[in-house]
Amino acid sequence: MLHKNISNHNIILASGSPRRQQFFKDLGLDFSIVLKPVDEVFPPRLRHFEISDYLAQLKALPFKTDLKPKDILITSDTIVWNNETALGKPKNSDEAFNMLKSLSNKTHEVITSVCFTSLDFEKTVNSVTKVTFKALTDDEINYYIKNFKPFDKAGGYGIQEWIGYIGATKLEGSYFNVMGLPTDVVYRVLNEMVS
Repeated sequence: MLHKNISNHNIILASGSPRRQQFFKDLGLDFSIVLKPVDEVFPPRLRHFEISDYLAQLKALPFKTDLKPKDILITSDTIVWNNETALGKPKNSDEAFNMLKSLSNKTHEVITSVCFTSLDFEKTVNSVTKVTFKALTDDEINYYIKNFKPFDKAGGYGIQEWIGYIGATKLEGSYFNVMGLPTDVVYRVLNEMVS
């Protein structure tokens, strides 16, 4: 159970992701959704979780002048790390195909960073999950892209969708992290902040 003091705070989720919004509901949190546009560009020198940490913090910047004393802002970012490269959201079917082809028959990492910001506090945490895919055929990849249109998902796939059912053979770490939010980490940090 979340600490009773959480009810004294206003939780603001700055995410348009329906999956993240559902996680917050399922955690039993009262929250509001506020979106502010951010150009999600990171310095090329950044590697691995440095990228998602940077982007989660970047998404918090436009809110900083608006925060009130009881506000807790939560921003996050998910990337897929494969072959020393960060995979974001594919822009089209060709990009999605190439991303999934690069993940086929290999293990990659899904990294989600979450930034918690209040008037006098900022903390960024991240979670890393290793996901192994079987060798995916071109037909399987094309079927998935055509039917599920994974253009809002880092790495071009959702683990909770068809491609995850038939393709993901091993997972080390948080399953929910791969869906876009390390729920255990969010729960722990929120409890720390309000207790």
